[in-house]
Amino acid sequence: MTPFTAEQMMAAHKANVDTLFGLTNKAFEGVEKLVELNLQVAKSSLTEAADASKAMLSVKDAQELLALQAAMLQPSAEKAAAYSRHLYDIAAGTNAEVTKVAEAQFADAQKKMMAVVDTAVKNAPAGTENAVALVKSAVAAANNAFESVQKAAKQAAEVAEANFQAVTSTAVKATQTAAKSRRAA
Repeated sequence: MTPFTAEQMMAAHKANVDTLFGLTNKAFEGVEKLVELNLQVAKSSLTEAADASKAMLSVKDAQELLALQAAMLQPSAEKAAAYSRHLYDIAAGTNAEVTKVAEAQFADAQKKMMAVVDTAVKNAPAGTENAVALVKSAVAAANNAFESVQKAAKQAAEVAEANFQAVTSTAVKATQTAAKSRRAA
């Protein structure tokens, strides 16, 4: 097996540093999106609180107050669901970017490992065929295991997405039904 040259080591370190800074930038982009979303929500909430206060101060009787509260309930639930959706989208998008980089890094490492194994096979002394076959088998098993884990993680993410959608939809529908019931009463 040939040792790494200084140039190969420097190239590998440079690639690792580039990857690290790329991942750090992706993480900061996710944080920026979260901060932006929270600022928008804070501004909107402040405006809505001011409007609600003005509306409540102009209420003339208890029945009008109940109607006003019922009217505010449904948009609040829908806004909470939309906020949760935005949070989920930001987290999922950031995770997808990180996963893409990790998969690319793994594919590159896998390719390099196979090159090392192939070089070792070519330079293996006579009588080591069983050991070489064992190493190749172990590398193939590791690759298959990683692919299985990737598939399972993607399936879990899809199930989580579907469950999130179902819960959000159910919550909004329940709030709409409750609002309609209050109006009818």
